[in-house]
Amino acid sequence: MDVESRTSNNNSVTLNLEHDSWQQVGLMLVTGFNCGWIFSFSNLIMVPLGWTWGIILLFVVGFYTAYANWLLAAFHFIDGRRFIRYRDLMGFVYGRKMYHLTWTSQFLTLLLGNMGFILLGGKALKEINSEFSNSPLRLQYYIVVTGAAYFIFSFSIPTMSAMRNWLGASAIATLTYISTLRKPAVNNMRKALFSQYSVGVLFYYGVTLVGYWAYGSAVSSYIPENLSGPRWINVLVNVIVFLQSIVSQHMFVAPIHEALDTRFLEIGKGMHSGENLKRLFLVRVCFYTGNTFIAAAFPFMGDFVNLLGSFSLVPLTFMFPSMLFLKLKGKTARTEKKLWHWINIVFAFLLTIATTISALRFIVENIQKYRFFADV
Repeated sequence: MDVESRTSNNNSVTLNLEHDSWQQVGLMLVTGFNCGWIFSFSNLIMVPLGWTWGIILLFVVGFYTAYANWLLAAFHFIDGRRFIRYRDLMGFVYGRKMYHLTWTSQFLTLLLGNMGFILLGGKALKEINSEFSNSPLRLQYYIVVTGAAYFIFSFSIPTMSAMRNWLGASAIATLTYISTLRKPAVNNMRKALFSQYSVGVLFYYGVTLVGYWAYGSAVSSYIPENLSGPRWINVLVNVIVFLQSIVSQHMFVAPIHEALDTRFLEIGKGMHSGENLKRLFLVRVCFYTGNTFIAAAFPFMGDFVNLLGSFSLVPLTFMFPSMLFLKLKGKTARTEKKLWHWINIVFAFLLTIATTISALRFIVENIQKYRFFADV
């Protein structure tokens, strides 16, 4: 299996190898992960757990996520072969079934995550409108506007590498609220990860803790709803959330765009050739039309995102990297290292079960509470 067989030069479709610096990728991780969703963590994590267990959970999850990604970066090269996609790596090590399982888990998680971003952007727009009107339009109208904005951005900026000119503005937005492939690839990937798990975590956890400190158990699932004071503050925060969500969702959904572009665009032609532009337009229209419709129909889409994250993202993040280590280095690794990775696997398995049950409970409650296309 040639894992680089679908790559090409700067002007062609799919991936651009060895052109993005670790600084660019690090900034992309910091600005991408620190999106408007961090306004929900005070309510999601701190309210049910309180200060002590909430901070412990934040620390443990942060440590495990950083460690798992750090470990995964080490497997970018295996026996001189380079892997640029998670699914290719898992397929090479564990076989074709694991390739499909990994890709399906990634696809579903990113797909529902994109719908969650559309819902987030719609809520931000509705909050802005509510500052100027006592009877704002239904949420679904703002969801449609958000989906259209995402489509325009993804059509204009079709690849991750093309986002470099937007990162500065995105970084400024991140500051407002508190995998590179260039050689040497592994070191540069880890430098980018260090940026996210140092600078990025300051904002990620800072907003979570400050929100809980300021509003306590009354903190909303979307902190801007708690804001009081001048109208312009709430408007500014929600404008930033909306604009930042455009960049963040584009980064998260990039693997799906890459797969669709590889499947439907003509690989031998440039991304901006006439034929590929037509195909790109149709692919993006179909993708965002479907996502926008479903997000509008299920205003509690966040619950489904949590569900998919429970039984797909948790194994992808915490379990699979340790499985790779045991398969590739288990014969030569020390006993305590193998034991550590088995503990990670068991922990991830138990966490998957617990979080999936919790997510299902929220879905059942909200299905009884809301109807399709509800205005929330």
